[in-house]
Amino acid sequence: MQLFYNSEISTETSQITFDKIESKHIVRVLRKKENDILKITNGKGFLFDVKIIVPSDKKCLAEVIHFEEKPKPWNYYLHIAIAPTKLNDRLEWFLEKATEIGIDEITPIICANSERRVVKLERFEKIIQSAMKQSLKFTLPKLNEPIKLNQFVNQEFEGKVCIAHCEEQEKTLLQSVVKPSERTTVLIGPEGDFSTQEIEKCLEKGFTPISLGESRLRTETAALVAVNTVSFINQ
Repeated sequence: MQLFYNSEISTETSQITFDKIESKHIVRVLRKKENDILKITNGKGFLFDVKIIVPSDKKCLAEVIHFEEKPKPWNYYLHIAIAPTKLNDRLEWFLEKATEIGIDEITPIICANSERRVVKLERFEKIIQSAMKQSLKFTLPKLNEPIKLNQFVNQEFEGKVCIAHCEEQEKTLLQSVVKPSERTTVLIGPEGDFSTQEIEKCLEKGFTPISLGESRLRTETAALVAVNTVSFINQ
């Protein structure tokens, strides 16, 4: 299935006009013609069948002929708050793979030891959209604006809240903490780990200190291990 994404299409939509870039891709690259059917998701759990009525490579027009609800295939809610990596491609890799596996929300957090404090949300959003389409999912993960860790932990959270860190103290394996169908938030720190003060602050706020295993993992690897662990628990 060739899946397209359009955030504006809804169950009330009768016609849709693709922008110039997508129109060119549909007509020139995919060689779609009048009356051909395209599959579109709005990233909100719906799949639409649309029929091309004007196959223009500048402004392709299609009409909605059918739609159906496509609930997400996992029954939990996972929020990963991750410190941006020094190299953007590492975080981009995580976003892609996490979306393929199944994740609901992502927040870049700025920490005391963060080596990168500016992130390109527009590019990250495109990577998430592409991964959603490639993996044939119909729910787009929510990507939040970057936020300082101290502000993030002062929010109200539902479900289990965890912090993965490397300091020598008592921690519990993530798979022993998370329960099936639970709402879970996991904090993943920067390459230099969370500071001692940040860890203490999180523990004061009720975050559970967790371990992801014996190995010391890179930021993006640790985050993906957390995503996969929660997914596996819910199989």
